[in-house]
Amino acid sequence: MWERGLVVSAPGKVIVHGEHAVVHGKVALAVALDLRTFLRLRPGAEGRLRVCLPGVGVQRSWDTPVLRALRGRIAADFEESKSPSLEQLDALREFAGIAAEASGPDSLATLAFLYMCLAISAKYGDVPSVDILVWSELPTGAGLGSSAAYAVCLAAALLMVCGAISCPLQEGDSTGRWTEEELTLINSWAFQGERVIHGNPSGVDNAVGTWGGALRYQAGKITPLKRVPTLRILLTNTKVPRSTKVLVAGVKEKILKFPAIMNPVLDSIDAISQECQSVLEEMPANPSPEYYPVLEEFFDINQHHLNVLGVGHPSLDRLCQVTASHGLHSKLTGAGGGGCAITLLPPDTSPLAVEATKQDLCACGFECWETKIGAPGVTLHSLSSLNTQVLHMLSQS
Repeated sequence: MWERGLVVSAPGKVIVHGEHAVVHGKVALAVALDLRTFLRLRPGAEGRLRVCLPGVGVQRSWDTPVLRALRGRIAADFEESKSPSLEQLDALREFAGIAAEASGPDSLATLAFLYMCLAISAKYGDVPSVDILVWSELPTGAGLGSSAAYAVCLAAALLMVCGAISCPLQEGDSTGRWTEEELTLINSWAFQGERVIHGNPSGVDNAVGTWGGALRYQAGKITPLKRVPTLRILLTNTKVPRSTKVLVAGVKEKILKFPAIMNPVLDSIDAISQECQSVLEEMPANPSPEYYPVLEEFFDINQHHLNVLGVGHPSLDRLCQVTASHGLHSKLTGAGGGGCAITLLPPDTSPLAVEATKQDLCACGFECWETKIGAPGVTLHSLSSLNTQVLHMLSQS
């Protein structure tokens, strides 16, 4: 059915609670963000494989016999459970003309595409001549899982055209979802794509992109939460750049310097994550408005804790003040030190209040989206089910 053109999408992610504490063995809650990456798949010119990523300025195509020969040279250890080897990645860099030290999103996205394409075709049969275009609502480098959403879309599309997973879209359907077994396979290959891009990722981002909803992560163990509510939020990017590595090192230093003070802060963040998990799991069966003030208090307390850990920033303080002036509650999400924050929008928030808040945040030079968390994971769409903006962006070539 994909011969007529299909679209795969996967969500980004935000951490609701547990940033930084998760590095020290505590619980983190990650949720799917309803800003999505879309991959359009359609038949390509015979004997050619083409990929177009307008968001990062990539437009490449290769002859399939050339790719097959390259695969034969480097295919010793293509497995969804085995990390890409340095030798394989070096060979792919050389083939694609990517400098050894290149680490821009264009280079890494091209490298991940080639690796996944060759690895999946080595295991399940040749990737046919296809034309792939990827467009995302997610900003890159903002800690929102944009690379994982890309890897999940790519894994689903390539596995489907190779016949390793089904095409779950029946005639007349607008969307389709894969079986649990197929999702597990998609996730394992998406993790390989993430390894190409990030080296040693946790696997949380690709798991959220695959399954959607919410996940609990602790000491390397990922557990999907039972049914969770879809919550409205504002997502705000302060556009203040930061280094996750430097922030993580700063927290570690503080803990070593003041263990008796800082360890209880980590324990408290852990307790917030666990309490929040309980609330989120109760909400679908009993959608009472009484849950929202509790969730808001969790946001406030955790934001103070993150400031104590030293990962706050004047831009985030400003953001929290602006949203508080409209009666709304915010916290940073991700590494902190700038970056992004989330603001809960309870059901009774008036559209006027939301609009006024967005205007005030934009006036600070921030970028703001009204979106949802708890969104569905990787999904197959018929073209007719997509909105006009997505269709327009996917018809760029």
